[in-house]
Amino acid sequence: MARKGRKKADQAERKMLMQMQRQQEREINLAWIDLMSKDNGQLREKMALFWNNHFACRSKQPLHAQQLVNMQRQHALGNFKTLTLAIAKSPAMLQFLNNQQNLKGHPNENFARELMELFTIGRGNYTEQDVKESARAFTGWGYDQSGEFRFRPAAHDDDRKTFLGKSGNFTGEDIINSLFDKKETARFISTKLYKYLVNETPDTAHINVMSDVFYKANYEIKPLLEYIFTAEWFYEDKNIGNLVKSPVELIVGLNRQFDIAYQKPAILLQFQKVLGQVLLYPPNVAGWPGGRNWIDSSSLMYRIKIPSTLLNGGMIDFNGKADPEDEAFLATAKVMKEAAGTRVQAHANWNKFLGSIPPSLDNKSLAQFMLQPTISNALTKTVAQAKDKKALVIELVSSPEYQLS
Repeated sequence: MARKGRKKADQAERKMLMQMQRQQEREINLAWIDLMSKDNGQLREKMALFWNNHFACRSKQPLHAQQLVNMQRQHALGNFKTLTLAIAKSPAMLQFLNNQQNLKGHPNENFARELMELFTIGRGNYTEQDVKESARAFTGWGYDQSGEFRFRPAAHDDDRKTFLGKSGNFTGEDIINSLFDKKETARFISTKLYKYLVNETPDTAHINVMSDVFYKANYEIKPLLEYIFTAEWFYEDKNIGNLVKSPVELIVGLNRQFDIAYQKPAILLQFQKVLGQVLLYPPNVAGWPGGRNWIDSSSLMYRIKIPSTLLNGGMIDFNGKADPEDEAFLATAKVMKEAAGTRVQAHANWNKFLGSIPPSLDNKSLAQFMLQPTISNALTKTVAQAKDKKALVIELVSSPEYQLS
């Protein structure tokens, strides 16, 4: 009987611990959304979001997840090699890709493989043998109970290894140094950044120059971004208003533009869920594919509805498909029930927004200011006939054109 009572107590304790962890995860998520919405360092936050998806990782420990986000924000505009090494030694990544279990005589290849395939050099630039050899170099990497990186010499394979054509008693740091010696790493990251900042369709000539800039700058991120943002081709018509905003970018953009205050910020978690991007919960180690993958028949309906709902304090129905794993993260069943089909309690600062618009600004100019792409004929007619600027703005943010940047 005593054993049965102890078992129930243990189950209750585990349940309480899980609830606490979920609450902490929600708080981290909302705190980062708030930072992205209000912080003056917009480029840093945009790049931190990029690195967060590049080094896609799920952690069951909120402290480790918070540590990972802090690293990505800290190094967002710094040095990519420094960031990579920091992420490689983070408890979140060590656990997510099983390097905590990577031991001498029993190498685990998960982290070594993803380091090359997804984080640095890219497919086609290494062999399966390179994966096996580099995994041996990362043996002994782990972390302690306080979340600090620990190298465990007794668990490290200190025998000779051959990696990318060179042999030696390589450590994990040596492997990372070798990957960054290869210009293919600069090209791989430049290609991803081009798709994130410029155009989903890569331009080989532009990416070649980006790779040169990045490599010669020893992987400093600022010189690469400065080159991109000052290049004439960045402002060509084909590169303007062609990128689909990620769900987080859409939400954060609205928050920034209209200084939106939420009585119940948890609604932002529900927005992320129905739009398909919950911060801290990437679909897999490859992250969200992005681009036009953000749009499907279901998400597009919500994308069009959410802006007008926020700006009008309207109703929105969140009933739909539920991912059990997401449900565990987002809220308890009670919160979900309250969120579905209820009024969004948010307040847009219309006085501030409308006050920033010169009274002489005509409707067409306002539309050009609000939207990146060329507007459709149907929207052009709406713009021309609008009599009220507030009503026009709501029409503009509810348009397909507002989904692009």
